[in-house]
Amino acid sequence: MNENKEFWRVLVLKGVCAAAFLGFSGAAAADQFGFQVAGGWADRHTNKVDLGFVWDPNLTWWQMGDWHFSLVGEAHAAWWNTGEGDVNRNIGEFGVTPVVRFIKTSGWIRPYLEAGVGIRLITHPRESDNFTMSSAFQFADMVGVGFALGEHQHYQIGYRFQHLSNASIKEPNPGINFQQVYVQYNF
Repeated sequence: MNENKEFWRVLVLKGVCAAAFLGFSGAAAADQFGFQVAGGWADRHTNKVDLGFVWDPNLTWWQMGDWHFSLVGEAHAAWWNTGEGDVNRNIGEFGVTPVVRFIKTSGWIRPYLEAGVGIRLITHPRESDNFTMSSAFQFADMVGVGFALGEHQHYQIGYRFQHLSNASIKEPNPGINFQQVYVQYNF
């Protein structure tokens, strides 16, 4: 059983690293960069402010009518304020995520669905005497919806559900779920 668990952990880690490498390798040729601001809340009385740097290397594939898939890279720095934290009320979060989007190809408003799995480092894994994330290293998977606005899609608005956990690298592994609303400006 432990060998199977270890196999899946290693497989997930290798997949995330490969996706990050592929997503970030196009950054030098990127035709669009953006800045993202998000606010979020978790199921443990934890609020979050997230700042993101976004790049779009214009990697698109699988055109289906007026829709296609694209890959976007994101780097994040966030601050958590934990309402129940009696050990650490303020926690920092830093990481990267490759994001796959299924987006409308044309139009002034372009809706999209998105999903991504990234890695995060948090400054304090222990929030309170009753809640610990066990390790500073975390995986961050998310799904979301949003839309790009404007003739050149300079603006984006979206909603994400994000789950952070360490994939049982270290126990206990309670994870934490955030709901986030974000706005983004693309240069």
